[in-house]
Amino acid sequence: MTVSFVTVGAFLENSYLLVDPLTGDAVFVDPGDADPRILGMAELAGATPRAIWLTHAHLDHIGGIAMLKRKYDIPVYLHPADRPVFDAQAFFAEAYQVPFEEPPPPDRDLADGETLAVGGLRFRVMHTPGHAPGHVIFRGTDTSDGDPRLVVLGGDLLFAGSIGRTDLPLASPADMDDSLNKLRTLPPHAVIYPGHGPKVTLSDELRTNPFLNGTAYVKGYSA
Repeated sequence: MTVSFVTVGAFLENSYLLVDPLTGDAVFVDPGDADPRILGMAELAGATPRAIWLTHAHLDHIGGIAMLKRKYDIPVYLHPADRPVFDAQAFFAEAYQVPFEEPPPPDRDLADGETLAVGGLRFRVMHTPGHAPGHVIFRGTDTSDGDPRLVVLGGDLLFAGSIGRTDLPLASPADMDDSLNKLRTLPPHAVIYPGHGPKVTLSDELRTNPFLNGTAYVKGYSA
């Protein structure tokens, strides 16, 4: 498995490309801005994009969809609970005064527990609401180093030392608590690629992140 990313847009969002090096098949995850470097990841890898997977539908995670759809005829996957969020993002882009090309609607629904394929790679969808009602993470196993490790495309569920905001429209602190409890059940060696900031390991975050180790509370969190 190859995981590439570029950090784009006003909100410094990480846009990812997952590639199966054996087949060249790839998926974009959370293309956040109409930045040509997102296209460049696929071109540099010589990959064939097959889909766009969204962890959630905030504007800094969907701003590059229109650009990609013009280049590639590939479906967009989104959890249906986040469709109201998706449909509202042109309004928020105007409010924040950031460039935003409204994308076409999603093509396919994501469901908790389903398995998605990219080439020979398999990723399981886990519904993790809180930051957004339809927020999901994608978990798969990387065996490229010979030692299997869990790889998680985590969106805005967890960051280095922090978590996604819960004071946004349709966000829920109670749901975030439940989703963090789900995250704690994953193997501690899991490598998490977040929507913002550097990648982290779950073991490090269980030790140092106040929202995972019990020294902070989600309720009212807005940073």
